[in-house]
This record gives sequence, structure tokens and C-alpha cells, in this order.
Amino acid sequence: MRHSKRMLKAGAVTLTSVMLLACVSVAIAGQPAIEVITHAGAGGGTDVNSRMMMLRSRRTLKQDMVVVNKRGGGGALAMNYFMTRPADGNTIMTFTVGHAMTMAKGKTKLRVEDMAPLARGTNDPQILMVNCKTSPYKTPEAFVAGMRRGDKIKFGGTQTGTIDHITVFLWAKRFGQPMPTYLPFKGGGELATQLVAGSIDVGTLNLSEAAAPVEAGDICPLIILAHNGMAPIPKAKTAKALGIDLVLSTTRGFVTHAGVSAARRAELEKGIMKAMDHSMYQAYLKNSGLDSTSPQPSGPWGEQIKSMVAEFGPALKEMGLIN
Repeated sequence: MRHSKRMLKAGAVTLTSVMLLACVSVAIAGQPAIEVITHAGAGGGTDVNSRMMMLRSRRTLKQDMVVVNKRGGGGALAMNYFMTRPADGNTIMTFTVGHAMTMAKGKTKLRVEDMAPLARGTNDPQILMVNCKTSPYKTPEAFVAGMRRGDKIKFGGTQTGTIDHITVFLWAKRFGQPMPTYLPFKGGGELATQLVAGSIDVGTLNLSEAAAPVEAGDICPLIILAHNGMAPIPKAKTAKALGIDLVLSTTRGFVTHAGVSAARRAELEKGIMKAMDHSMYQAYLKNSGLDSTSPQPSGPWGEQIKSMVAEFGPALKEMGLIN
């Protein structure tokens, strides 16, 4: 995730802690280390999230853990490598919304049923935001009414074929509207800046990306695409609360092989969940603009994975981004 300057400063402290502590081992004689596969390079958001989970999981699982970085193909290389590893319970993959999109595009042979969900680590809901000063939509209800009328609204997001792009498509589709004008930007910081400048009418952002302009009163979050509201933005409402069934997030979590025994999966899940309940991981969440609701057990996390892959495939086809 991309963060405001305030969160970057806090995140730098977290990252330093990760790099200093990631080498700490809890080696048990005769036990191999657990491989934690990530598609991100060292220091990337998913890499940091994996290492933060590992800090306490080494202790709760009483087993060493090592990061295996497999970059490339939007997670395809990481997933393909995951498929080569034995289902012995000593391999974990960090699964993200990007992996779900790569699966939906058919760029890997890995299937949802090949994975066993363990736990979700982070969840940053997609939020539809407007310029507080210039937008005609002052409330979530007014924005929804505008969508129903078919108002010409210019949306912005990060890149093309991303979670932001799909969010805009699915949001419009829920109202029976065609794909609106969508302007792609390089990152969340630029997107927030252009929303303030008036280049777009609505920005598809995470709260962590727009924290500074939201706090300054320049950007107003209206619609949260999540099951629950968010305390820092009490005036925003969930789509579900307005009768619109759409839940989308920038998310990360952990999976192992479907062939791993139920006992071992339960052991891994219990250890990881306990580790993420520790104050160190909770501080990492807070520094990232998230809260304690991000970690979730295997049940909800597994349903979220299925939902993402099932939703993204048809959407990408309708958008003309895959055949």
C-alpha cells in the first residue's frame, strides 16, 4: 500500500524493525524452516507484511521461517513456484488481490481449490472519494442518486487492469450503467493530488493513500466498499448500507497447500493468528492506517479469496482486458 508522509515515517520505523528482527530464528532440531513465498521484492509492501507476520509466528509455531521472493508476472511466478513445493505444511504463500487478478486472467495454473486459506493479514477497503469543495455530491446518498441518474462522472484510479479499474467498472455495473470515464494514474499519491486539483470527479482510493488530504478536509470519503464502516471516516457509508452489494479491498493473507493435513493447517492458522494479535503486529497495522479487524481466520479469508477470483474473471472479460 501507498501511504501519506505521516504513515511513511511510521512505516519506516516498522520496516527497520522488520529488517533487524527478520533474522531471528527459533530453530528446532530436525525441523525444516517454513518457506514464506512472496511475489514482492525485499522491502515491498507484501514482503514487509510477510516478515511482520513471521516475527512472532516463529515463536508461536516454534519453527524457523524464511522468505522466498519470487518476483514477476503479477504473482504468477510465486504461484507457480508454490505449486512445485510439497504439501507437507512447511510452505506458506502470501496471497494478495494481485494474485487473485492474475488467477482470473488465467496466467497461472494454480486454482483456488489447490490452496488452503490460513489467515488474512491486511485489508484496506476500496473507498470512493470526492473533492470536498467542488463536488456536487456532499453525501453518500447524493452520490448514489447521481449514479442512478447516469450522471457523467469522471473516475480516477491507479493504472489500468488493476483493482481500482475493476472497482469503477463493478460500481457502475451495480447501477446498470456502462463503464464511466476512467483516468489511470501512476500511484495513490498522484491520484489524490489530481482529485484535489479537480482533474477527476471521483477517486478510487484506500484510506491510507489519502490520509493527509482527508484530514485536511480537501478530500471527502463517501462510499466504503466493505462490510463495516471505518471509525476515522464516520460520515462515509458502506455500499451495503445503501443497498449496493459490492465489497472490494486491497488485501493480503496467507495460504498453504490444500493437501496439507487438517491438523497441520489448524496449527499454522492458530500460530499465525496469535502472532498477528501481538502488539508488534498491531502497531504495524496502525502505522499502515489499518486496524485490528484486518486479521481474520481461515473461514472469512477463504470466502474472500473465492469471491475475488470469481468476481474478477467475468469483469475483466466484460472490460475487454482478457479474451
